[in-house]
Amino acid sequence: MAVRVEELSNTEPQIDGISGEKYREIGDQAVWSLSSCKPGFGVEQLRDGNLETYWQSDGPQPHLVSIQFRRKTAIQNICLYADYKADESYTPSKISIRAGNHFHDLHQIELIELEEPSGWLTVSLSDGDKPLKTYMLQIAVLSNHQNGRDTHMRQIKIHAPLTDTGAYKMPTFTSVECAMYSTIK
Repeated sequence: MAVRVEELSNTEPQIDGISGEKYREIGDQAVWSLSSCKPGFGVEQLRDGNLETYWQSDGPQPHLVSIQFRRKTAIQNICLYADYKADESYTPSKISIRAGNHFHDLHQIELIELEEPSGWLTVSLSDGDKPLKTYMLQIAVLSNHQNGRDTHMRQIKIHAPLTDTGAYKMPTFTSVECAMYSTIK
């Protein structure tokens, strides 16, 4: 699977690091859980769209963000916001992205090493034009800059391609004779 990491400037106008209209954010369709967090620095802050708030872990590494979907979901990319200047030793330096059907069969699909990141990091999970299809994603922070113990992660966004969601679509008819079949009674 071809995975690429792009670092975008934090001056980009997009709140989630993606330009254009090719993707939709699907994080609200998942159940999010954390390996640990300090009170007031949990999933709500990680997903609130505010780059000033963050999740702060509170325990031994690795620090885990688990994202479970109710059905097998096509995922194009993951966008993470990190800010070394603000977070220093709390900033992740090595991240593992894992995918699978549930907690017990996760496998690593990418290992990312970061050097003082500042802005949105986009990790493409597609193989060419084919997105990754999975029930569960896990982001594991394996180490931090300056050997920091706990981690800060400011935002995570999950994007799916803008395609048919699998629901049946009625064909578009152009003739009057066929148009009468365009509704279901």
